[in-house]
Amino acid sequence: MHELSLATSLINLIEREAAKSGFMAVLEVQIEVGDLSGVEADAFGSALELLVSDTILSGAEITILRTPGHGKCNTCDREFLMTTRTDTCPGCKAFPSEISGGEEFRVVSMVAE
Repeated sequence: MHELSLATSLINLIEREAAKSGFMAVLEVQIEVGDLSGVEADAFGSALELLVSDTILSGAEITILRTPGHGKCNTCDREFLMTTRTDTCPGCKAFPSEISGGEEFRVVSMVAE
């Protein structure tokens, strides 16, 4: 389960950034996880819940924002939502020629004091 190691890395990153800025507590964090990022959002959220106690994130409101992928089909010129990399065009069933969005995995915002 690589989500556990990703959660550990994210906590370490936030703790380092908070220490640089002199923050004593993190109150809120928003994390964007794209459906095509290779990160299982629910498992990542569960891993964070397990690991945040006794960290600067203890008690913080953690929000995971899921973003769908967007595919573009050059065969029929249709744009469509994708939840997996194997999704095909709903019109002609071709694989997308272009994928935009859904690959994000990042901290969007953090509120600290």
